[in-house]
Order: sequence, then structure tokens, then C-alpha cells
Amino acid sequence: MQLKTDGEFFTCEYCGNIHFPAANEDGVRVLEPAQESCPACHVGLAHAAISGHRIRYCERCRGMLIGMDTFADIVQDLRSRRDTTADAPRPPDWQDLNRKRSCPQCGNLMDTHLYGGPGNVVIDDCEHCALVWLDYGELQRIVRSPDHHYAIEDAPVRTDSE
Repeated sequence: MQLKTDGEFFTCEYCGNIHFPAANEDGVRVLEPAQESCPACHVGLAHAAISGHRIRYCERCRGMLIGMDTFADIVQDLRSRRDTTADAPRPPDWQDLNRKRSCPQCGNLMDTHLYGGPGNVVIDDCEHCALVWLDYGELQRIVRSPDHHYAIEDAPVRTDSE
């Protein structure tokens, strides 16, 4: 079986049969070992897929290494499929800002900061490698955070001439 490049399934070169590994409770399809090590628990990461996008995933601590170019797409896709209830916002753990993690790809220290979107989550990223590291549960906190609702009176008024 050969893993399809940037896909989430394997194809048999002999018969053409396709196999999709089952998604785990996090919605992640674990595919095959990757070269990098987990920045949190230092075991090998695995190539994986979530919501149709390729990521690297730690099967021990369940952290996710996501390319910056696909991070927003994953969040948007998962938010569009969530149920209508949202988690109540909670404050971030400010102690998380003190952690030091090395980028699994280049080895440099990752930037640890408060995520700029909803969810009150402290994330790690490496701008040099364009990667975001999310600890277990952080993606779900971002996805399940409340949407910002705009009041009707705040909506722009459209005239017939537009």
C-alpha cells in the first residue's frame, strides 16, 4: 500500500484498492511515521490527516504540528461542522507563556504566544518553518469557542444605488 501524496489514504499499487485508516477520537487519521520528534514529549511524530488536511501528530500526547498555511483552513472547516453549542470561554493558563519548545523541523525555539483568534489558547509557532504546534485539546478549544455575533444595527446599510 502506498500513501497518496498529501492525501489521507493508501492505494494498493497492484489492484488499485483504496484504504482510509479510521479516524481516532480526535478526528485524526494516523498514517505513517514522520521524521520529526514531538516538541512536548520527544517521541516520533506521525504523518496524519484531520478534516482532509495533512498534519503531523503525536500519538502519545496527542499534540498536532500544523502548517500555518493550512491551520486557518482546518479551523474554519471544523467550525463549520461543529454542533450549535459552543464552550463557555475560559481564561488561558498564563503559565503556558513560560514554556520553551524547540521546533521539530529546524530545532530553533518556537514563539509561545496567545492565539490571536477565539478560544483563549496559548500556542507555539515557528515562523521560519511556518509551523504551529497545538497541545492536546487546544484545537478543540479554538473550534468550539463562541462566534462573535454582530448586532443587526451594526450591519452596513445597503441602498438601492449599490
